[in-house]
Amino acid sequence: MKNIRALVLSGYGINCEKEMAKGATLAGAEVVTAHAKSWLLGEIDLSGFDFLLFPGGFSFGDELGAAKAFANRIAFSKQSEDLARFVEKGNCILGVCNGFQLLVKLGLLPGLEKGAAASLIRNTSGRFEARWVHQKVLPSKCVFTKGLTDLYLPVRHGEGNFIMPGSDRLMEEGLIALQYTTPCGSLTEEFPHNPNGSKFSIAGITDPTGRVLGMMPHPEAALFFTQLPNWTREKEEKKRAGQPIPTYGPGLSLFKNAINYLRQK
Repeated sequence: MKNIRALVLSGYGINCEKEMAKGATLAGAEVVTAHAKSWLLGEIDLSGFDFLLFPGGFSFGDELGAAKAFANRIAFSKQSEDLARFVEKGNCILGVCNGFQLLVKLGLLPGLEKGAAASLIRNTSGRFEARWVHQKVLPSKCVFTKGLTDLYLPVRHGEGNFIMPGSDRLMEEGLIALQYTTPCGSLTEEFPHNPNGSKFSIAGITDPTGRVLGMMPHPEAALFFTQLPNWTREKEEKKRAGQPIPTYGPGLSLFKNAINYLRQK
């Protein structure tokens, strides 16, 4: 069985690297966590990895806007070309929250085109939002969401409102991977079930290869059943129904899908 190597970047205000590393480890990858500076200086060769993870946080304090300063550092260091080669070789990239913002500002999402006219701007509520939200998983090429129909994950961001001129083409091309819904499963652009006001209820998008996923909800914050907000109630209901108590949470599935894909390719 192929040993999958995953690289999790840290530093510069990133603050979810340990959870991201845990998710990749639980999914079966050999994980290396390294300061992004090492990669920017060319001290880390991406060719030695199969899976690259950009965690959430506040890189460079969101100077110039969420992830914009980090995107500039990558562009000026020429490592954006390294990322393009990494994808072309059939590898996977996951960007969560600030990582999603970064991939969009680099032009890796949507569509791997340079200078993509897309961004993630301030939530329509005008404030930072931290809450658990429901998402519908759309049929797409995305390897991370294979076999999934819905997710329940937390968000914690101030700039998660995805905008893009002609964003209807994302739907036409099957690049929308996740959409916010009500608890009943209906798509919504209304607060609070859509925490940021994204048009088309966009919570996550993939690239045409299906191997790059950017999403605002945090799968690494829902790796275990006991992280769910109502886990004690659900545990009691399952006990009374004679059902097994889960160990893992819904977020782990995305990591497992990526690792399984990389092993099989």
